[in-house]
Amino acid sequence: MFLSAGQTSDYIGARALLSSIPQAGALLGDRGYDADWFRNALIGMGISPCIPSRRGRKVQIAHDANLYRLRHRIENMFARLKDWRRIATRYDRCPILFLSACALAATVIYWL
Repeated sequence: MFLSAGQTSDYIGARALLSSIPQAGALLGDRGYDADWFRNALIGMGISPCIPSRRGRKVQIAHDANLYRLRHRIENMFARLKDWRRIATRYDRCPILFLSACALAATVIYWL
């Protein structure tokens, strides 16, 4: 888990985690992760990026739409985390306490 500032772009947060991405066949990401350097880094690691292009991109990059449909599982996980009111409203202003609450909620969700 990695906690970044709320106004930080997705691909900027991905830069911090790039070295710790495990070996995988593909990475599913939303349009916020559409950056040429990020795609090239994933390809260099042997991971196929399945990221739709931003609407403002001049040359659209194709992605596997069937594989991208599986991304709903990721969104469902975040929806389950937000069922916890403490996380959805971010009662904890301290980042360490907030990340701890997210880890606790994720652990309980995993075991249920």
